[in-house]
Amino acid sequence: MLIATWNVNSVRIRIKQIERLIDELNPDLLCLQETKVEDSLFPVEALEKKGYQVNFYGQKSYNGVALISRSKLEDVRLGFGEEIPDYLNIKQLDQQKRVISALLDGIRIVNVYVPNGSSINSEKYNYKIKWLNCLKAYLHSLSKRNEPLCLVGDFNIALEDKDIHNPKKLSGGIMASLEERELLQSLLSDRLVDIFRVFEQGHDHWSWWDYRSGGWERDKGWRIDHIYLSSDLLGCATGSTIYKQFRGNIQPSDHAPVLVEINWPLEESLEDQDFYL
Repeated sequence: MLIATWNVNSVRIRIKQIERLIDELNPDLLCLQETKVEDSLFPVEALEKKGYQVNFYGQKSYNGVALISRSKLEDVRLGFGEEIPDYLNIKQLDQQKRVISALLDGIRIVNVYVPNGSSINSEKYNYKIKWLNCLKAYLHSLSKRNEPLCLVGDFNIALEDKDIHNPKKLSGGIMASLEERELLQSLLSDRLVDIFRVFEQGHDHWSWWDYRSGGWERDKGWRIDHIYLSSDLLGCATGSTIYKQFRGNIQPSDHAPVLVEINWPLEESLEDQDFYL
């Protein structure tokens, strides 16, 4: 099973690039963030022609998340409220369309677009912290289901200094503050593991390059797009990569897709192993 996550920075502007990604990789599931389109205008037809089904949760001009799958997803849930309806200020937190989840072959997929936060000491930063605390409560509630979990998306947080091209300058600021990092670690708890770091421990692996600073041309980026797997899926993962070349497209998103390959469903894996013994 191949799962991809990509902050596409406008699904309508990037629809041809999305089609190309599908042609090149044939993913079982493509999770998009920052689709920037209200649901009635989502380019469903182009994706259905590729043989994919689409579930989305969007709004005009901002935010938005989507799940594009080769097979039908089950138990699709939009926002936080369907899972934790009594959480404080849940309606306010769900006004921005940033969370969608579903079951794919028994795996709970959670696709998130975490707020950027703008700058520390700003109201947007305070909102980001509130939103992350809500995500923590949401994941805690999901954990009671005992479903294998794959959490993906644009987290707008570099979890470690090696996830930033210039940590001496940027560590401690927005997307790399101690509070953001500790909160992300807390909501991951012991259950969720950064699968990219299981396969690649080195520096200089970026998923986002700022348009404004010539980051792509100078290869000065951040790794803020993540895939986290629950411990019961770790042994099934066979690789995780950043599909960096898509950042070099004409009129690209400022993010590159991130991929994980999972040997799943497990029953089929075991049958295959028996066949070749």
